[in-house]
Amino acid sequence: MKKILTFALFFILTFNIYAQIKFEKGYFIDNNNLKTECLIQNLDWLNNPTKINYKLNESSEVSEQSINTIKEFSVNTTKYIRFSLNIDKSPEQINKLSTLRKPIFVNETLFLKVLIEGEANLYYYQENNLRRFFYTVSNKEIEQLIYKQYLTTDNIIKKNNGFKQQILNELKCPSISKQKIENLKYYRKDLIKYFIRFNDCKNSNYTKYNNEKEKKDLFNLYIRPGVNLSSIDISNKIYSYLNIDFPNKTNLRFGVEAEYILPFNKNKFAILLEPTYQYYKESDDVDYKSIELPIGFRYYLFLNDKSKIFTNISLVYDVPINSSIEDRTGDFEITSGINYAFGIGYNFNKKLSFEIRYLTTRDVLKSYLSKKSDYKTLSFIVGFNIL
Repeated sequence: MKKILTFALFFILTFNIYAQIKFEKGYFIDNNNLKTECLIQNLDWLNNPTKINYKLNESSEVSEQSINTIKEFSVNTTKYIRFSLNIDKSPEQINKLSTLRKPIFVNETLFLKVLIEGEANLYYYQENNLRRFFYTVSNKEIEQLIYKQYLTTDNIIKKNNGFKQQILNELKCPSISKQKIENLKYYRKDLIKYFIRFNDCKNSNYTKYNNEKEKKDLFNLYIRPGVNLSSIDISNKIYSYLNIDFPNKTNLRFGVEAEYILPFNKNKFAILLEPTYQYYKESDDVDYKSIELPIGFRYYLFLNDKSKIFTNISLVYDVPINSSIEDRTGDFEITSGINYAFGIGYNFNKKLSFEIRYLTTRDVLKSYLSKKSDYKTLSFIVGFNIL
């Protein structure tokens, strides 16, 4: 069965390479201001892209355009514009903070994501942990909204909130109090709200691009009953004739899985937590009951709008409940252990799922120096979405 699981996992990963890529309606504008209506591969970029793949129609070949050849593109409700601009890329990790309060600008050519378009425009750039906002107002040159954490000579972390002064200088309106500006935070939600309010104040028509995910669609809760096929092998490190292999047993398992879909890359990645009750019993020799706490990552491969297959990997922490193993040398308490779980499965319409999961061996007698145990499990799981 382990070989079957390995083959299936290999099949999914191989299929992912050749699977049909979903292209959505969009356009791009080249350096000659020529606008091309086309189908663009929407990767739901976490980091701002530097190129796009597109097709002129469903049957045409896939082509590529880079930041050097196009100055604007849009797909679905997302729009990017190319700028040559000054950006501060000072690190924001605490152990890498600069000791300089002022931003250190470098000139780069970047695609910026458009958040608000009106008399005042708001743009966004992300590169891994680096997040920067930019703005233009009344067709002036684009500027970065200044925000920087820095380290003082006394090793105190302080913030340069220069963006508040920029907004006070250039984006002030009589109906917006100074206190509103002082309370602003360097967050997408805060800045979008402010730019909308400013454009309303100026009676300017504006467009808000729908770059946000509906949070209610990102969380799923599944009831996950299933069947475990498990066995335990006990090795005596001193006397091999005391080794014992307990047989495969088929037992029920029950879990509740909380799944959070990460809001980028077209919802392909998720974080999982699945508290699970499992047990194994063999006459009076083995009585093993526990709560398993797997936490892991899942990757989805979409087949169509309703069907998807997935793979996941989890770290499993096991908490035994009044469990023990008895052999010819005595009665031994089963202790907590850690192992890994690998699964593949199918999900239909976010309502019903099926999974085969292989758990690596777990030593349930690791607190005893003279013994080594291998607890192995293969699970067959059904999931029902209740939230």
